[in-house]
Parts: sequence; C-alpha cells; structure tokens
Amino acid sequence: MADLFREEDHRPEEQGGASAETPLAERMRPRTLEEYAGQEHILGPGKPLRVLIENGRVPSCILYGNPGVGKTTLVRLMASATERRLFEINAVSAKVSQIREMLDEALSFKTRSSGRTAIAFVDEIYHLSSSQQNVLLPSVERGDIILVGTTSENPWFEINKTLLSRMIVYTLKPLDDNDVIKLLNRALADESRGLGGLGMAPDDDAIPHIASLTGGDARQALTRLEAAATSVAMGGGNRLTVKSIDDATGRGTLRYDRASTDHYSVISALIKSVRGSDPDAALYWMARMLASGDDVRFICRRLCILAAEDIGLADPMALVVAEAAASACDRVGLPEAKLIMSETVIYLAAAPKSNSACMAIAAAEKAVTSGDLMEVPTHLRNDGTGYVYPHDDPRHWVPQNYLPKPSRFYFPGAIGAEARLAERLKRFWKRFSEE
Repeated sequence: MADLFREEDHRPEEQGGASAETPLAERMRPRTLEEYAGQEHILGPGKPLRVLIENGRVPSCILYGNPGVGKTTLVRLMASATERRLFEINAVSAKVSQIREMLDEALSFKTRSSGRTAIAFVDEIYHLSSSQQNVLLPSVERGDIILVGTTSENPWFEINKTLLSRMIVYTLKPLDDNDVIKLLNRALADESRGLGGLGMAPDDDAIPHIASLTGGDARQALTRLEAAATSVAMGGGNRLTVKSIDDATGRGTLRYDRASTDHYSVISALIKSVRGSDPDAALYWMARMLASGDDVRFICRRLCILAAEDIGLADPMALVVAEAAASACDRVGLPEAKLIMSETVIYLAAAPKSNSACMAIAAAEKAVTSGDLMEVPTHLRNDGTGYVYPHDDPRHWVPQNYLPKPSRFYFPGAIGAEARLAERLKRFWKRFSEE
C-alpha cells in the first residue's frame, strides 16, 4: 500500500497514549463527538450532520473552514462513530496513480466487508488539479467510496462543479472563545495526553487571553498554551500569566489571507463601513488589511472608486482627496502612508453620500444596450448647422436640444453639494423640476 495514504480504523481507544514529543494539539484531538468543540450549527443535538452520524451514515461532503476549526478531527470522528474504514490522502503531494490506488483499496474493502462503504478522506482537496478531481468522480457516483474532502479555500471556486454537485458542503466556523477556553482547560488538566503533569496554575485571565489571541483556531490556541506552559515549567515556575503567555508566544493570530476570501471579505467590510458613514468601523477594517501586509495601492484604488460611486456629487472633493491620498501614499510609502490613509478614510466615511452618478451612467448604458440608439441632432454634428454657442449668451446657457427626444438618466440627490447642483439644473431644464 502506498505511503501517501493510510488505512485507519480510528477507534477511540487507539488515539490515546501519544508521545510527549507529539504536539499538544495532536495529542488532544477529541476522541468522541461529545469531546468535539464548536460547530453547533451542524453537530448540535438534532442538527443534520449529527443525526446522520448517529445513525451510521456519512454523506460525501466537503468540510470548508479556516485552519484549526476541527475539519480533520471531524472526518476521523465520522469514521470512528460510524465504524467505517478510513483511507487518508493528502492532496498536496498526491499523484493520479496514488489516488487510483486508494480508490482500488477502498473498493476492495467494500467487497470484503459485504458492502460496507469506506470513507476516502482527501485533506486540502482544493490542491487537486481538475484531472485529479475527475479521477474521484466515478467512484463517488457509483457509491464505491464516501468522499470527504477538507478545504480552507472556497470550494465553489476551487472544486470541479461536476464533483461538487455530488457532494454536500458543510461550512465550519471559527470556534468562539468559550469553546477554545474549554479545550485549553481540558488540556491543562489532562495528565495522560495533556499538560496535567506540569501542575500549571493559570491566572484567571490567562486562558481567556490565549483564546482572544487565536481567532477561533483551536490548534493555534493549544500550540500557544503548550509553548507558554513549557516555558514557565522549564524556568522552574508553575504560574501561567498573561505576561508569560505574551513573552512566549508573541502577537495575536490574524485570520486573514491575501490570496483567499478573507481578503475580499475585509475590503468589502471596509467599503460598506465607509458607505455607511461609520469611520470607526472603516478604520478597524483598514487596520486589519494593513496589519496583514495588504497592498496599499489596492486599498487606495478601492477608496478612489468608492469616492465616485458612493459619495459622488454630494461632495465632489471626496474623489480629489482619495486621488491625492493614493498619490501621496505611493510617494511616501509605509509606515507613514497609514496616516494619510487614516485621514482619507475618516473624511470619506464622514462625507455626505450620493450614488446618483453611479445610477445615472447605469441608466444611460441600459438605454444604449437595450437598442435605444438615437441619431446625433443635426445642429450637434461637426458638419451640421444651427448650433448656438452658450458662451455668447450672458447666462452662459441657451435653450437647445442635446438629444433628439427627452430622456432622463440623472436624478440629483438632495444632500451636500449635490443639492446646489440640483437647484441650478432646475433653472435650466424643466425635467429637473419634475418629481
């Protein structure tokens, strides 16, 4: 059998007794569904996946979630709770021949066990190429295997639609602080698998502090606990404090990845916070992007777009400010650029809002694409006659048609500078006085 994948029973009693050299997070993997923390939306009493597992069923599925939320642990619990054979393969280094070998072994087991279907677990399944994913398709379709894949990347972007249509996607959420605290306290007390032998006495705020640093990542929380507790014990102490944790483990974990959906989620939150005129929320989301090393030019470009789309003519200076900030940030660079960006975000969030320019161009484009193609009036053509030059009039405006038929695309807002534009247009064109 190939070294790339393993055939496992994963009965609960086989998961204890790990070496002290094994990372704490691995030693403390839950052995039963009762020990499993979080994911109440799918594993709570009476919830869909819990009901299936308790009745011995496992659907072919994708477990989608951030690192450290319990995806791999859940797969192994699915196998042990339903008493199914588990074959594991890691997509990062998998070859087509090795995937086929796993499928053959799983089918052979099903034949030997009178039709009992095994679980084929593909860790980080999004790493498989399209052709590799296609190899799995016939076995899933025939029911030769129960395919369970885990992914930290959006499966609707990364998994073949044909394969995805035959699977259920379960989204696993980051653990809340209370769940993480329970796991950490269990690890501190457990003398056989955990850190109970160290006799740690944590301050009241120590364990909650670790939970607050790790963004719902149980693996990261246990790793920090092990590093901090071991450091204290090796120094001859047994008191776990916020300071000893910070000294041993450093800054908090940023749940953010520029190459993943987090990048788009956070910029979306920034844009929507500015659009909603909340400078504090906007500053927070911008700080998240900057702390994660996101591209300053990308942020500035989006602020320029926002200034035109969401503030527009209510404050025409917003675009000037955003463009000036983009230029200045490009010239100055970080860390000073964040001061310029902070000023800009606050200005944009506090500015009056109007999307009239955005709606106007959308309406004009719709007219064009729907086939309303008007001829240029004779007096507006470069070779036409009858055009009246507005600047020859003292008002710098004259009544003449600029479209062959009356059309309305721009509807001014009544906020900020745009209200003054609306009043001026009412003096020129009757249509701007109509509701």
